[in-house]
Amino acid sequence: MLSFDVLVIGSGGAGMRAALAAAQTGDLRVALMTKIFPTRSATGMAQGGINGVMQHADPGDTLEKHIFDTVKGSDFLGDQDAIEFFCRNMPAVINELDYLGVPFSRDARGRIAQRNFGGQSSPRTCYSADKTGHVILHTMYAQCLKHGVQILQEWQLLDLVTDNGRLCGVVAWEIKTGRIMPVAAKAVVIATGGVGRIYWLRTTNPFISTGDGMACCFRAGIPLKDPEMVQFHPTGLAGTGILMSEAVRGEGGYLVNRQGERFMQRYAPEKMELATRDVVAKAIETEIREGRGCGEGANAHILADLRHLGVETITEKLHGIRDLAIAFEGADPVVDPIPIRPTCHYSMGGIDVIDHRTCRTALDGVYAAGEAACVSIHGANRL
Repeated sequence: MLSFDVLVIGSGGAGMRAALAAAQTGDLRVALMTKIFPTRSATGMAQGGINGVMQHADPGDTLEKHIFDTVKGSDFLGDQDAIEFFCRNMPAVINELDYLGVPFSRDARGRIAQRNFGGQSSPRTCYSADKTGHVILHTMYAQCLKHGVQILQEWQLLDLVTDNGRLCGVVAWEIKTGRIMPVAAKAVVIATGGVGRIYWLRTTNPFISTGDGMACCFRAGIPLKDPEMVQFHPTGLAGTGILMSEAVRGEGGYLVNRQGERFMQRYAPEKMELATRDVVAKAIETEIREGRGCGEGANAHILADLRHLGVETITEKLHGIRDLAIAFEGADPVVDPIPIRPTCHYSMGGIDVIDHRTCRTALDGVYAAGEAACVSIHGANRL
């Protein structure tokens, strides 16, 4: 029987970072269990960036502003201790990712570039063009291999195994062979992502986002928190739900209805397209329901207009967005507006984490991280 000191379930950004941290101690047997090839997780589709007070684009940005923006963006339902801890540590985390090899975009002085994103009072989003998650994921994978993390590829978590309230390990399905396998572990980190596929084709999530880790923890007696808090991203491709990143708006794109009107003036006159995701998503649905959208029924949508940005900006900073729009909607954003509609994007709720510093759950030996967990930094809305 396989046996490890630390078993991480899920190969997204949170899972790989947890596995790497355990492996970097040098004296633990660490494994990463994943249903797919490790770099095919949902993190690879995250286009936008990571928020942190680096003061590169705005020397006047402060930790207090970042904390306030995050608390306000959560509809004041986020855990403020967790938010403070998160915001305070983000500059060091971003610098560490840079050190590990993440190829961030750079400003004219060679520093990590930052741009505006929804709900932010300063341009504090660090990014790598429109492929931030992709490059982070590949960097983490390379580091995990370098530090000897054992990869259990195409293994699916079925259940946690406990004995009188004590963790023993997990039971998993080895997909390639069809065998049901016990795996012993002293500690298990659940980082299996969200539940977006319950919305089928109205989601940015891949087909693997089925809430396995949340369900296993719930069956083992670990509480879930805020499962009703589901974020709909305002800019998914109308036909498929594929994500059109926040960068579409962060770089200055317009949202227009069928009259060509920038309708966000009615809903968020100060922030306009850079209002928080929940505000923009509700505004788009209101436009559609009140008859100002394009198309009918399930095909109803509004338009993201990037044409005024010019071919150079779109090619340099939104290259992946352009490729997706052409491939799935037949719309080249250099010359055509992109049909978009809100799409299920993120589960703010998840496995109840009782200590935001350690990601510990109510069951000794079980930890939760990433989208599968509820810390709760995001409250009712994730920036």
